[in-house]
Amino acid sequence: MDGDMEQLVESIKRNGVMTPATVRLKEDGRYELISGHRRKKACELAGLETLKCEVKELTRDEAIIVMVESNLQRSVILPSEKAFAYKMKLEAMKRTAGRPTKENACHNGTHLRSDQELALQVGDSARSIQRYIRLTELIPELLECIDNKKLGLVIAVDLSYLDVQVQKWVYEYFK
Repeated sequence: MDGDMEQLVESIKRNGVMTPATVRLKEDGRYELISGHRRKKACELAGLETLKCEVKELTRDEAIIVMVESNLQRSVILPSEKAFAYKMKLEAMKRTAGRPTKENACHNGTHLRSDQELALQVGDSARSIQRYIRLTELIPELLECIDNKKLGLVIAVDLSYLDVQVQKWVYEYFK
């Protein structure tokens, strides 16, 4: 519960949900929330029992890509959230790779690597995306240090190559 969530709850109480959430029908007949997780939580906090949703026909990988894209559009996104978002989207893109499109073609007729394609979509370099994804190998305590700006990205990436026990020792020394 942060200031943005409080504002969203108050807005929903006053005006209702302005933008519907996105769901997809899963193979088992249930619906899966793709985008609108914060709106759903705000509705719960506002005492509403329903949330207006738009149903989209999406595969699992397409749903992951849509979910990540909607999360990356938020005004404030923590480095750890960006790390896991990039990792999820890149894995989904790799599973759907091999389908050449005009968008992923280089000038010489070859195709971009998935991280290069993602870089073009989000405005970060492929190397930055690789660094963010590397953060997912950190223990949660060190990830929290990055989110709280107590630890820099480049140093955190270096720490991510250490095994879990050594990361715990570093954290204990660091805190």
